[in-house]
Amino acid sequence: MKIRLDKYLADMGLGTRSQIKKEIRSSQVVVNGISICRPEVKIDTGQDKVIFHGEPVTYEEYEYFMLNKPAGVISAASDCQETTVIDLIRDRKRDDLFPVGRLDKDTEGLLIITNNGELAHRLLSPKKHVDKVYFARINGRVTQSDVDNFSRGMDIGDEKPTLPADLVICTSDEVSEIRLTIREGRFHQVKRMFQAVGKEVVYLKRLRMGSIALDESLKPGEYRRLTEEEVERLCSQERKP
Repeated sequence: MKIRLDKYLADMGLGTRSQIKKEIRSSQVVVNGISICRPEVKIDTGQDKVIFHGEPVTYEEYEYFMLNKPAGVISAASDCQETTVIDLIRDRKRDDLFPVGRLDKDTEGLLIITNNGELAHRLLSPKKHVDKVYFARINGRVTQSDVDNFSRGMDIGDEKPTLPADLVICTSDEVSEIRLTIREGRFHQVKRMFQAVGKEVVYLKRLRMGSIALDESLKPGEYRRLTEEEVERLCSQERKP
């Protein structure tokens, strides 16, 4: 892929386009051993070697992170008042990252962060029916009747009932523990499904999205880059009809 030199450097978080242009014109950039003073020079992102202030700059068109989202942080790219999930990704190169889907402010667990819009769209598309697995604690005794209701799809006040969901009871008591697999991403869906059977979610954590499971070594608020194998699995999954 060929792009302008100033965009190449700005995409990698080295400054705004106007700042980068000044740096280029002041001979701070070397491409393939040659000092370049024109911001509009086209760079082959896969072949050309770019040096900025004496340091090599490797272009990454896309970045992919796995975040163990903590409670109290919002699933947004930016916010004037609240801490966002993007604020937690401290060593990102790109400034166009966003969360793939949303977790409520009080919900914890797996969140994929990327700037690959096409991948995100396909993972979130209702037509793809991508599995999303949650662990939850529920006020109230979860029963086989609830399992049956979830498996048939439920009326939660939308135009259409939910798709069938797989509810597994881990413990059934005054506060029950469950695992739930849904294949949609409706607003407050898990909470609304339990409200529909007269129960309340008191703790919610996402464990898996499609082929990607939360890395158990990540504490709330911690993150890591997805491995090449994980990225390939995600991309292979989103291409499935």
